[in-house]
Amino acid sequence: MPGPAHSPVPRQSPARRLGSLARGSYPEYRRIAEILRRETVGGALLLAAAIAALVWANSPWSSGYFALRELRLGYEPWHLDLTLGEWAGDGLLAIFFFVAGLELKRELVAGDLRRPATAIVPVVAACGGVAVPAILFTLVNLGAGGDALRGWAVPTATDIAFALAVLAVISTHLPAALRAFLLTLAVVDDLLAIVIIALFYSDGLNFAALGLALVPLAAFTWLVQRRVHAWYVLAPLAVATWALVHASGIHATVAGVLLGFAIPVLPRAGGGSDSGPGLAEEFEHRFRPLSAGVAVPVFAFFSAGVAVGGPGGLLNALADSVAVGIVVGLVLGKAIGVFGATWLVTKSRHADLDPDIAWIDVFGLSLLAGVGFTVSLLVAGLGFGAGSPHDEHATVAVLAGSLAAAALAAVVLRARNRHYRRVEKAESVDADGDGVPDAFES
Repeated sequence: MPGPAHSPVPRQSPARRLGSLARGSYPEYRRIAEILRRETVGGALLLAAAIAALVWANSPWSSGYFALRELRLGYEPWHLDLTLGEWAGDGLLAIFFFVAGLELKRELVAGDLRRPATAIVPVVAACGGVAVPAILFTLVNLGAGGDALRGWAVPTATDIAFALAVLAVISTHLPAALRAFLLTLAVVDDLLAIVIIALFYSDGLNFAALGLALVPLAAFTWLVQRRVHAWYVLAPLAVATWALVHASGIHATVAGVLLGFAIPVLPRAGGGSDSGPGLAEEFEHRFRPLSAGVAVPVFAFFSAGVAVGGPGGLLNALADSVAVGIVVGLVLGKAIGVFGATWLVTKSRHADLDPDIAWIDVFGLSLLAGVGFTVSLLVAGLGFGAGSPHDEHATVAVLAGSLAAAALAAVVLRARNRHYRRVEKAESVDADGDGVPDAFES
C-alpha cells in the first residue's frame, strides 16, 4: 500500500518543476531588465510625441501640422519621392524593425526561444494574441463591404515601449518571470507582425528590384559575419538594401529585419580579441536608443495627429465598423487570445505557474498586450492608405483601444503591486554574497 500511495508524486513533480512562465537565469534577468529600462524611456518619449501631435492637430494651427506631414522629399526615379509621414513609416521604422530583428535572432540563438520548454508558452500566447483579435475584427466587419476587411491585422500588434511606459506611470514592479514573459511575448509578436506585413501588405511586386536587393544584403551579411563593423562600409549597403526592398513593393521595414537577421549573435570561436560579445549585442546597444528615442517617437508624431472633432474624430470613428473592430480586437481580443492561449498550453503540459505569480497577473499582462500603438498605426496606413476615411478612423480607434487596454491593465496590475514589491525584494537577496541573488540559484 505505501508504494501506490507515494507513486503519483514523482510522476507529477517533473512537470511542476518545469513550470510555466519561470524566472530564468540571472544573466538573462539582467539583460531583460536593461532592455526594459531603455524601452521604458522610449515609451515616455513616444507618449509625449503622440500627445504633441494630437494637441497640434486639434489646435488653431492644425493646418501647419498636416502641411508638415504631407511635405514631400526625395528622388522620384528611385521611388523615393515620399512625404515626411511616409519617410517616418518606411524609413525610420526600418530602424525599429532592425532592432527587432536583432532581438529576435538573439532570442532564437542564445535566449529563451532556443529552448522549446521555455519558448512554447510565449510563442503560443503571442499566436493567440494575433489570431483572436483578427477573428473578432473580421466578425465585426463581415457585412461592412468595401475594403474594411483590409484592417484585420491592425489590432494584432503589441507595442512594448508604450506598454512599459504604462507600467512606469503606475509604478509597477513586475517579478522576473513576468518581465521575461512580457519581453519574449513582444519579440514573437514583432515576428508575426513582420510576417503579416510581408505576406499581406505588399502590392505590385517588382521582382527585378527584389533580386537586386539581394546583392547589397549578401555583401552586408558577408562582411558582418567576418566581424566588419565600420559604419562607412556597412551603412551604404544597408541603405541600398532598404531602397531596393522599398522599390520592390515589399514594405521597406522588412529590409530592417533581414539586415538584423544577418548579424551574428555569438562571439567568434577560438578566442582572441574578437571573442567578446557578438556583433548583434554591439549593434543592439548602438541602435536601440536610436530606435526607442528617435525613430518610434517621430513615427508616432506623424501618425497620431488626427482632428478629434473633424471627419476622423471620435464620434464619427465609432460609427465606422472598422474602428469598432479595432477597439474590440485590442481590448477584448488581445486579452482573450493571450490569456486563453497561455492557460491552454500550461494546462495541457500539466504544469504550474511560477510560485511568485498567479493567473490574475497573466490576465493583467494580457490586457496590457492590447496596447498596439506603433505597429497598429503602421498596418492601418498600409491597409487603408494614409489620409483615407478608414485610415483616420483606424488611427482614432488604435489610440482609444490602446488607452482603454492600458487603463484596464493598470487597474489589475496596480492592485497586485504590493505583492510585486515583496517578490522584487526577495529576488534581490544575496545571502551568500556571491553576486547572484539566491532566488536565481534555487
